[in-house]
This record gives sequence, C-alpha cells and structure tokens, in this order.
Amino acid sequence: MQKNEKSSAFSAMLSRMKYIPRWSLMRCARTENLAEHTAETAQLAHLLCCVNNALFGGDARADKVAAAALYHDAPEIITGDLPTPVKYRSAEMKNAYKKIEQEAQSELLAMLPGELREALTPALYASELTAYEKKLLKAADRLSAVIKCVIEAGSGNSEFSSAYTQQMEALRAMECPEADWFIETMLPAYTRTLDELTRAE
Repeated sequence: MQKNEKSSAFSAMLSRMKYIPRWSLMRCARTENLAEHTAETAQLAHLLCCVNNALFGGDARADKVAAAALYHDAPEIITGDLPTPVKYRSAEMKNAYKKIEQEAQSELLAMLPGELREALTPALYASELTAYEKKLLKAADRLSAVIKCVIEAGSGNSEFSSAYTQQMEALRAMECPEADWFIETMLPAYTRTLDELTRAE
C-alpha cells in the first residue's frame, strides 16, 4: 500500500487496544483485552447515566459520559496496562504513572489532524464531564472489573476472589447509588448460563 504522508495514525493506534491484555499478573480462565474492557465500560457508563436520570432524578449526559468512557484507557495503548498493585504501590509510583499517562494522552491527540483535535479533546480528557459524571464513569470502570471477577469465579478460578473483594469495597466506598442498583439488579445475572438468561421468566 502506498504511504500517504498526510495520513493520521490516531484511529490505527486505537485499534491496537485489542492487542493489550489486562490482568497480566493474574491467572485467567479467559484472557481479556483492553478493547473488550473499553467497550464494556462505555456500555456500563451509559447505563449508569440512564439509571441516574430515570431512577434518581439526575441529569447525567449519557452520550458525553459514554464517549469519554471509550477513550478512558486510551493512553494504555502507549503505556501498556500497568497492573494495579504496581501502579498504586506508592504515591511516587502513582504520580509518575499519572504523568506518563498525561504525556500519552497528548501524544495520541497530536496524531489527529489539527482540525479534529478540538472536537476530540473533551472525550479524550473527559474535560467536559461534571464531577458526578466522572464518578459514574469510574463506577462503570470498577463494575467492569467486578464482572470479570464474577465470570472468572464462575469458571472455577479462585485467583480473582481477592480482586473481587477489593473492587466491591471500592465501589461501596464511592457511595454511588447507581452502582449499588446495578450490583443488586444486574450483577446476579452474570452467573447464569445462556439457557437461563434466555429462558422466559
């Protein structure tokens, strides 16, 4: 294929999310990649916003939160998925990784054609989200991790039992009623088989 000197690498870089494995320090019954996690987080974030609006009288903007969720781990295309025990091992490590992450965001943004950067910046940086919308996005991110733990446990893998406890404790500490609603209403279904899920109630 002939090289186009005006081509942009942005979308091609994002497509490489599917090559980045998550939970690299854990023994997994099924490997999960960053693209899968990103799609699930975006879906969950959109759902939590709808729950916020329909059940708790909120005004979360589901479209903007879902768009930000699609890019929330984009820097990991460059940095890789640093395991949580390493990322948060110390304040120095956490701050250093945050700086690297911000540099990766800037690098990705620079890959866009100039006329698109203003349009994509809010999603890439989640800069237009309210504090509560960011909370819903974080809750969705944690729920994706909880779901992974539940599915692994359902496969007979006890490797994720501690991670499940930690993620659930972190979710409870967020005091996010939308996440609590999801845990009570939606999460139990993840232990069902396909036949059980599709069987008429």
